[in-house]
Amino acid sequence: MKKKCLLLFGSAAISILISCSKSVTGTQLPATENTTSIKVNFSPSTSYAFFSFKNNAVVANTDSVSSKWDFALRLTTFLVNSNASGPGTAGAILQDGIFDNVTAAPTSGYAYDTAVNKFAIKDGSWYTYNNTTHAFVPKAGKVFIFRTADNRYAKMEILEATYDPFTGPSPDKINYKIRFVYQGNGSTSLIK
Repeated sequence: MKKKCLLLFGSAAISILISCSKSVTGTQLPATENTTSIKVNFSPSTSYAFFSFKNNAVVANTDSVSSKWDFALRLTTFLVNSNASGPGTAGAILQDGIFDNVTAAPTSGYAYDTAVNKFAIKDGSWYTYNNTTHAFVPKAGKVFIFRTADNRYAKMEILEATYDPFTGPSPDKINYKIRFVYQGNGSTSLIK
């Protein structure tokens, strides 16, 4: 009788362990946080730099008509990959707040590029420009929330914007340092 009870208890314990391990593998992984730099063209007549949150990388201009990028940037102008600017489903919300306090992306309320000159992210809404030094500084407390081109979510803040060394009347490139959290599993959680 004792052997039979131990055997039944042992089988039950193994079943519990197996079901526990299945639920652990089914949980969603936390979002990933990265800090990276993006080199952007200064002139409004040159090409955009296209960026993918998923790959944490600039995407080749030859892929600008694909869903491989989430946002593009040139000088201070943003594009999001949807509607007038691309074939993806990207949208953006620019809100006031503290980056670390944004723990979830909304499921609605995203803005889109609706025409060639009507952008989701309004120029001047996220930075301050100094007419004397010709420098611009990202405004503190501005958080970008993106639905990506493939229906994932990310939050981003611009930490700094600096010019590449240059000669002549104006710079050629701007280096943007960004911090972002990307949620690749499709949930709206932006907790890292």
